[in-house]
Amino acid sequence: VREKNRDARLISPAGLVDAYLKRSVHLRRTNRATGRVTEQDAIIQAGPNGGVILKTAEGFEALGCSGLPERMLYDGVPADLSARPTLSVEANSDAPVTATVQLSYLAQGFDWAANYIAQMDGAKKEMGLFAWLTVVNGGAQSFANAKLQVVAGQPNKQANAEQPSPPPVSLYLACWPMDITSTHPGQMAPPPPPPSAPAPEMMGDIVVTAMRQERAMMDMATPVSVMKAEQEDLGDLKLYRVPERVTLAAQAQKQVAMINQPEVQVEQLYRLAVDDMGPEPRSMPILVRTKNTKDKGLGLPLPSGRVALFEPFGGERLLAGEDDLEDRAVSDDVELTLGLSPDVTVSRVDPPRKGASRALNPRFTLSNAKSVPVTVELTFPYNFASKPKDMKQGKGGWVWRGTVPANESRVVDFALTLSDKQGGGGRRGRGR
Repeated sequence: VREKNRDARLISPAGLVDAYLKRSVHLRRTNRATGRVTEQDAIIQAGPNGGVILKTAEGFEALGCSGLPERMLYDGVPADLSARPTLSVEANSDAPVTATVQLSYLAQGFDWAANYIAQMDGAKKEMGLFAWLTVVNGGAQSFANAKLQVVAGQPNKQANAEQPSPPPVSLYLACWPMDITSTHPGQMAPPPPPPSAPAPEMMGDIVVTAMRQERAMMDMATPVSVMKAEQEDLGDLKLYRVPERVTLAAQAQKQVAMINQPEVQVEQLYRLAVDDMGPEPRSMPILVRTKNTKDKGLGLPLPSGRVALFEPFGGERLLAGEDDLEDRAVSDDVELTLGLSPDVTVSRVDPPRKGASRALNPRFTLSNAKSVPVTVELTFPYNFASKPKDMKQGKGGWVWRGTVPANESRVVDFALTLSDKQGGGGRRGRGR
């Protein structure tokens, strides 16, 4: 290979002006009063950014500032302008040869994410979990019948060198205002370009437009897949290979089924950290918890992505909440927080502490307005002098777990002692 080129000079109004800079064009004008059309030769002296300056037999003038309808005519399309970006390769060969050539290059503007659809079945304490592999092609090039693979995990990604900006496409003309030059010392700025059609957003950012999001969520609540991406190991990462060739259109998204686990055993409970709360009742966050094991209906890597959870209501499935799921390996705990429940609340009252006492004696009132008992967890993000009774070390600190009967309230008292690190001393804790 002798030379490789990426030609991005495209045929456009601005591209033609740039290509004909310092060259002759034909200027055609129409007289508004008589309708007479005249043509004259002109040389483009400057442009296309901020306007076009022409030199005619009468002198220098700006295109579009004569007050007459006018346009420029070109003798032809320059050879270095193309209708689309072009890759070209020049190679040396000692003799004539017929060969199959494979061109490999890095295409930019691609990203992907996992979009999970979870369908709750509260009666069975199960959840159907389905995931779409959503790929975005944010570039201007379509790829027909392409082999598609994506990598899940946290690969070490380096930023690419910044690509040179292509020449402008649109041509903007500017004229000096009808006034004296001394009152306008600064150059007029050209008008801003019209907004282009938005490209598909990148991941963490793959979204459905707001007006169509709710309808799309309902459609995805009962997904049907024809083919499913196949998982493979790629070192410490995971690779998902689409078994058939697909077409990735420019400025578009493609979705392929990725995960389908119809019977995942889950637990629904309510959990709240109690370090910053007072006597006013506070709604408790809804938590859906399971373990990523085969006996729970999972047992496979779960790439990070957005989860939309649906619950049955009145013969339909309604969106109950959304949460972000981080990468979860096999045997990891899986937890989804799905908004606040107005039916399950908690309040806290602390008696006055005496002097520098290290004791805590909070009282919590748990209320359940639901027609079924609920499981509640209170998280204490403190260091205690000794292991509190009826608590376990868990996510976010020490965790107390209990049940609140249907349509009832429950009062829970604690006697706890902070450790020396928190200004407290030593005494055992008890829970009731």
